[in-house]
Amino acid sequence: MTKHSQSTDQPKSKRPLLFKIAIILGGLLVLGTAGGVTAMTLENRDSFCASCHAEPEYTYFQRESSITPVDLATFHTTKKTNCIDCHSGNGIVPGRINSMMLGARDLVSWIGGHAPQPAPLNTPIGDENCLKCHQNIAAARNMNNHFHVFLAQWQAKDPNAAQCVSCHQGHNNSTSDKTIAFLDQQATTAVCQRCHTFSGQGN
Repeated sequence: MTKHSQSTDQPKSKRPLLFKIAIILGGLLVLGTAGGVTAMTLENRDSFCASCHAEPEYTYFQRESSITPVDLATFHTTKKTNCIDCHSGNGIVPGRINSMMLGARDLVSWIGGHAPQPAPLNTPIGDENCLKCHQNIAAARNMNNHFHVFLAQWQAKDPNAAQCVSCHQGHNNSTSDKTIAFLDQQATTAVCQRCHTFSGQGN
């Protein structure tokens, strides 16, 4: 009788513990989901980004109120594009999740008083961020678009090849020319020369 009662009591004693663990895990899941949704909602507001990323981001945010675009980023705001649209990869995973992880790290630095100002750009915008909206950029296979058409081939052969942001610098308002899609002509010409030198196709 004693042995029998002990064997039936053991599973019963474990049930409350398992129930508590399930409640805790469920609560953490709900909190994590709610926190993620809240973070994504806040990230969609440029003012939220500028509240912690003081400089130079606050200057960039202030430019959004310009009557006419003064750089590529402010031009994008006329198309209802937010900071996070360019500063995150494709999709929720890994795009927005990676951005939130970087944001969480920055938040810890900001709260701890260790956030450097002006903030350095440690993670340059990758081509995949631009291609979310400009995926058909190489579709027109003609001379006027040859630099976009051949960029992928250059990148496949040279790990240090140019990226979209090598020519299209979003926040450059000092030398970018709005008549040529806010390109910095000198910087872009240098990229052109590097590509032509690499391919052996003249200057």
